[in-house]
Amino acid sequence: MSEPYDVVIIGGGPGGYNCAIRAGQLGLKTACIEMRETLGGTCLNVGCIPSKALLHTTELYEAAQTRFAGLGIKAEGLSFDLDTIMAGKRDVVDGLTKGIAGLFKKNKVDHIAGKGRIAGQGKVEVETVDGKTTTLETRNIVIATGSEPTPLPGIEIDEKRIVSSTGALALERVPEHLILVGAGVIGLELGSVWRRLGAKVTVVEYLDRILPGMDSEIAKQAQRIFKKQGFAFKLGRKVTGADTSGKTLAVETEAADGGSPETLTGDVMLVCIGRRPYTEGLGLDTVGIEPDRRGVIANDHFRTGVDGIWVIGDCTSGPMLAHKAEDEGVACAELIAGKPGHVNYAAIPGVVYTAPEIATVGLTEDELKESGRAYKTGKFSFMANSRARANHETDGFVKLLADAETDELLGGHMIGTGVGEMIAELCLALEFGASSEDVARTSHPHPTMTEAIRQAAMGVEGWTMQS
Repeated sequence: MSEPYDVVIIGGGPGGYNCAIRAGQLGLKTACIEMRETLGGTCLNVGCIPSKALLHTTELYEAAQTRFAGLGIKAEGLSFDLDTIMAGKRDVVDGLTKGIAGLFKKNKVDHIAGKGRIAGQGKVEVETVDGKTTTLETRNIVIATGSEPTPLPGIEIDEKRIVSSTGALALERVPEHLILVGAGVIGLELGSVWRRLGAKVTVVEYLDRILPGMDSEIAKQAQRIFKKQGFAFKLGRKVTGADTSGKTLAVETEAADGGSPETLTGDVMLVCIGRRPYTEGLGLDTVGIEPDRRGVIANDHFRTGVDGIWVIGDCTSGPMLAHKAEDEGVACAELIAGKPGHVNYAAIPGVVYTAPEIATVGLTEDELKESGRAYKTGKFSFMANSRARANHETDGFVKLLADAETDELLGGHMIGTGVGEMIAELCLALEFGASSEDVARTSHPHPTMTEAIRQAAMGVEGWTMQS
């Protein structure tokens, strides 16, 4: 019998493949099992990466349609080819998945294509793509199986007329009317893609606001901007059924608390009401692990409570974000190798890649008010930022929150062009326990959008210079 693996990872998404690479770097004999044909998980294959490719392409198309003339650029007879757009998306995904496979080889990680399940302590059974079953012996098992779209009760997703985020990335034509169920991050991004290509988009959201969990001031500003762009919002409503028997899709809705029925007609319905852990069929019962009713596997510093079995990413607690899973994968591998491993959950950012982008890190103003913690606020509008004015991209603002007594930065929230890149500065500031004054007295290049962060930091103590 061959020497057992030091670690076998079930799942090749951002958490799993980064865990595998780091384990390989640390000299551990490592295998990573992935049931898809390619590595990268949901994020790379049918999530973060293909959606960003489509967002970038369609943003350029819309800019050419709506903004070029005002800048003195003439673009006549503008059109698009959906087949070419989709081919470009596939090329990006293909190149990146092959890149991960190359990194596995570089770091001596065994990539095993198939579906893995725990078969008792130190054993992982793999049903390979050719239908054969093999069992791997290992000292450590890492569960990194990710998540899947949450279904809407009573609604059958066929990925043609009623689609999940996966189907929305592969539509063969632009819908005339896209009915989007759920005003969260994924839905608003995908709705943006198809709206820019000509679809009418109506958003049905159970709550009375969009982007639940984000700073409410930022969410209100985002809704105003999206409405100007052409989104229609029906908040405080729920979908109760969908009739696909006719030529037109009929979506039945009512008020969230019941009553006030309304039927919406369209040709595609996109269901984006969240994601749930993918933990069924993993053989958890063979080792005594019991997920909660949502399928979440509990962890204590990535340990499941069963010796030698670890869990990371979307299938455990915390935000379902690719970069959170990556951080956990690295920390988990380091702990297995006997090194310190840690993730600072207070400094994990969230980004919505709409136009404008929305980015957030740390505590929101709503959370601070609820907790009763005394805080100070600094805000700065992009309307007063020289680079934003030069670029004609003045929508949005930056808001910083700091402790009223110590001036420790507690959170940062922004909406505007490129803020998904800018938020990393505040992540670093939170990681190092910076104060608002630390940011305010740090030199920022001029003219840049990042100066808005510095001006907002100055505003915490009331000495904003540029507005």
